[in-house]
Amino acid sequence: MATISSLPAGRSMELRRFGRFLAGELRPKGPVLTGFNVITGILILATVVLLTIRFAGGLGTITNLSQDVPWGLWIGFDVVTGVALAGGAYVITFMVYVLRLKKYEPIVRVTVLNGFLAYVFYAGALLLDLGRPWNVINPIIGNSFGVSSVLFLVAWHFLLYMTAELVEFSPVIAQWAGWPKLRRRLHALTLGAVVLGITLSTLHQSGLGALYLMAETKIHPLWYSEFIPILFLVSSIFAGLSMVMFEGTISHRVFRDRLGRELREGHDDIVVGLARICAGTMLAYLALQVITFVHQGRGPWLSTGWGAWYLLEVVGLVAIPAVMFLAGARRREPAWIRVAAVLTLLGIIVNRLNVTVIGFQWNAPVRYVPSWQEIVVTLGVISAEIWVFRWVINRMPVLDFHVRPDQHAAAGESAATAA
Repeated sequence: MATISSLPAGRSMELRRFGRFLAGELRPKGPVLTGFNVITGILILATVVLLTIRFAGGLGTITNLSQDVPWGLWIGFDVVTGVALAGGAYVITFMVYVLRLKKYEPIVRVTVLNGFLAYVFYAGALLLDLGRPWNVINPIIGNSFGVSSVLFLVAWHFLLYMTAELVEFSPVIAQWAGWPKLRRRLHALTLGAVVLGITLSTLHQSGLGALYLMAETKIHPLWYSEFIPILFLVSSIFAGLSMVMFEGTISHRVFRDRLGRELREGHDDIVVGLARICAGTMLAYLALQVITFVHQGRGPWLSTGWGAWYLLEVVGLVAIPAVMFLAGARRREPAWIRVAAVLTLLGIIVNRLNVTVIGFQWNAPVRYVPSWQEIVVTLGVISAEIWVFRWVINRMPVLDFHVRPDQHAAAGESAATAA
């Protein structure tokens, strides 16, 4: 294998220049000992310790999972809920690349980044939850384990969709590294990756719901329905867009100096447009819920505590935010829209947990309650994702489409030939 010293002088210098550029980018940008860094750093370190114990001694060492309850918080929140919250990527790319709605182009990069990181970290949570983690390769090598299972389909959807999102985001990486020729080549693959990603995403959003069609006797009647796959798909649209608005609000405050002119000037119009789409899909979702409610004769359950909890979810965290989205869009009140987005995110979290954890085996004599270790690991995974997201935003042209000279001074145009 050739070493740097054995390469031609020009190429060797280019590689060293890029190495210095990369080393500089790995250094922290800004204060290190902030309150956020300390708290999340402790959570990440605690997660590393707990996962070491978990992989050394098995799931039972830090979780309350059992043979009767093999899926808990790591599946219900990290995977099923997380995938729904990442749904904004396939919705925004469909709007920008297929419908040609250029108004939303300034947020496409950050949305794809958020979706890609969510899938990487939440798919990683699947590995944490496997009693025999080495079996994670079974769907890939296509052996006899689970070929006829819905999980086999979901596993391949996850793998291919993460690959598609990486291809969609790769032009940004090439632009950051100062590789214009490679960026043009990767950009030519974007539309194909988007079409593949949209197809896969619609399949696995509903496929996650299809998993629970096999648990009719275990899920509470207020949440079980033959429409679960459709409800999961429709709700992923307004869940993902609400996450886009929530993340956008934070980014505008935390990464103000990274914003491009298009995003800064068009932010309010983008938020209003997303609010209208959220309201429309939420009304469709509510219509499906009414049909399901009547069809399955759920009326008697409303007089119970479970009925009150169901109404809080459907009315308080879906219907009311839908009205707020409509009113906020009509009056162009971003504050109303932001509140509605937060309520919607809470509604999605409650809904997914009702299906997967809270309402699952609801009449069992001994109920599953996640251990504190499971909660810490979940918070650690989220913290690690935020750290990576922040690192990328602070270095790559994600919030601004234009190349910043200071980002490429170390790499230079000549680094393109080294790619």
